[in-house]
Amino acid sequence: MKDTPPTHNHPAKWFALAGVGLGTLMSTLDASIVNISLPTLEKFFSTNFATVQWVVLSYALILTSLTLGVARLGDMINKKRLYLFGMALFTFGSFLCAMSPSIYYLIAFRAVQGLGAALVQALGFAIITEVFPAQERGKALGLMGSIVSIGIASGPPLGGLIIGTVGWHWVFLVNIPIGIMALIFITRFVPELHATNRNQRFDLAGAVIMFAVLSVYALAMTLGQDQGFTNTLVLSLLAVAFAGLVFFVWVEKNQKYPMIDLSLFKNFLFNLNLMMGFLTSIVLAGLFILPYYLELVKHYPELVVGLLMMVDPLAMGIVAPLAGSLSDRFGSRAISILGLIVISIGSLSLGSLQIGTSQVGFVLHMIPIGLGLGLFMAPNNSAIMGSVPKERLGITSGLLTLTRMLGQTTGLPLMGALFSAGVSAAAGLSIGSDVTSAPPAALVAGIEKAFHTAAFFVFASVVIAVLAFVIDRRQKKQLNDAGSLAGED
Repeated sequence: MKDTPPTHNHPAKWFALAGVGLGTLMSTLDASIVNISLPTLEKFFSTNFATVQWVVLSYALILTSLTLGVARLGDMINKKRLYLFGMALFTFGSFLCAMSPSIYYLIAFRAVQGLGAALVQALGFAIITEVFPAQERGKALGLMGSIVSIGIASGPPLGGLIIGTVGWHWVFLVNIPIGIMALIFITRFVPELHATNRNQRFDLAGAVIMFAVLSVYALAMTLGQDQGFTNTLVLSLLAVAFAGLVFFVWVEKNQKYPMIDLSLFKNFLFNLNLMMGFLTSIVLAGLFILPYYLELVKHYPELVVGLLMMVDPLAMGIVAPLAGSLSDRFGSRAISILGLIVISIGSLSLGSLQIGTSQVGFVLHMIPIGLGLGLFMAPNNSAIMGSVPKERLGITSGLLTLTRMLGQTTGLPLMGALFSAGVSAAAGLSIGSDVTSAPPAALVAGIEKAFHTAAFFVFASVVIAVLAFVIDRRQKKQLNDAGSLAGED
């Protein structure tokens, strides 16, 4: 395809979707494979539960802290070229991860992957939104949701098969052929998406402060699992993180070209949609605990663990396109509420797992989470992306990804801490003990504490969704009334 502006009615938009989808597939495949690899990595590198979480956290911290800055760059220069660079960097980072000689090298190289992923994930929604017309946006984003689900669904069984046969190194090497294919496809089919705001500057100060704040917070949450949350150092780190957050907001208010365009938050419904995505992502992040249940309580082999963990993404993949199409036709609010209610039911269900739960029982406990996520994500994403003008699509796409990653960055150490606290209390473990050595009954108690708490976050999202529904209906009624009065005049 030549370097011409995207045409909504041109068939190449579907090939562009396929190209961006390959990048999304690679990043989601990597995440799901790595999550299921954590118990294996903990054993291989002779480390502990708190340390191995940083294999996920280092990736998430870089991704989260740079997402908005990258989104701003996408509005300033060229989304396609940034996306291609991110794809190449992510692919190279995958090779480095596979060659890691220690857990600390792996954590560092995962940060390299995170930098590439920031470029890919921050711009994906913006590219799709710009290429597709408004009447097809929900369908396109629904298909992207299905691609996410395929990546997540493929990761667990593929990860289990790879770990059980050729070793953990190949869970990273599998990204390389996908990355090369994505680079070719995007170069060929994604049009040049030229800058809409050339005169802006990159907010380096904001990016550095955000990275520092999130790093301090994550360090406090992981140290708390080892040393207790009443520890002076842990409490001090949490205080520093809060102070840093206040400082970040102050800096952004006084920047000429801030990383976060605070004027976007004047739209109350926009804020509510982002908050729902944030709270839901906390629950999604907590799913990394479940492989510990399947391996240490049920003693299933890695391949069986992978097959069982693909239940949620498969359910999500089946429902997401339908939810996206329905949101195009009927609006997003009611469908989002239904999805959140189903997720809350699923969280309570996962919290009731027992030592004697069968494989079929585990599947039945998992299904509501996947169905709910499929119903919620595409309509909510469409509502967010459809509420801003074209010149702000890049930063809004970044905000959407940032919200999801903030939920995961917050949720992973939070759910890990809840799991650890539940296990330690049930087993009577001393501070600093590795919770994965606890007896099965204590591990089940940790699962219960983590996911019953997660249900609270989702219930809060339901309340927010209902509030958004009421406000949205009231605003539309006011607009219709005003239009009727104008017509009479």
